[in-house]
Order: sequence, then C-alpha cells, then structure tokens
Amino acid sequence: MQRILIVLGLLCLLAALAWPWLSRLPLGRLPGDIHIVRAGFSFHLPITTCLLISAVVSLVLWLFRR
Repeated sequence: MQRILIVLGLLCLLAALAWPWLSRLPLGRLPGDIHIVRAGFSFHLPITTCLLISAVVSLVLWLFRR
C-alpha cells in the first residue's frame, strides 16, 4: 500500500510539472464531451475523455500484470 501511494504521489507531481504541455492536449474538448454555458452557470461533463482515459489506464494495468 505504501509503494502504491508513493507512486501515485510521484505521478501527480510529474503531471503538475508537465502541466504546460499537458494542457495543450485536447482532453476535455473531445467530440462527445458535454459543455453547457448559461448566464451564471457552466456545466462540463467529459464523457468521451473519461472513457478514453479509462481505456488507457486499463490497458496499462493489464500490461503490467502480464
């Protein structure tokens, strides 16, 4: 459990350091993501982005278990 938490912390740190480059990726703005803007209200539901990230994470975990 300790190793997993340390790895997750390091991954979060790497993502924070790489944010200027990661923010240029079209994640969150893919076709199928829902974004509603009204006066005084904004709602964003990244359905496609969540499915893509879930598939990538599942593939990586599957490869590490082999």
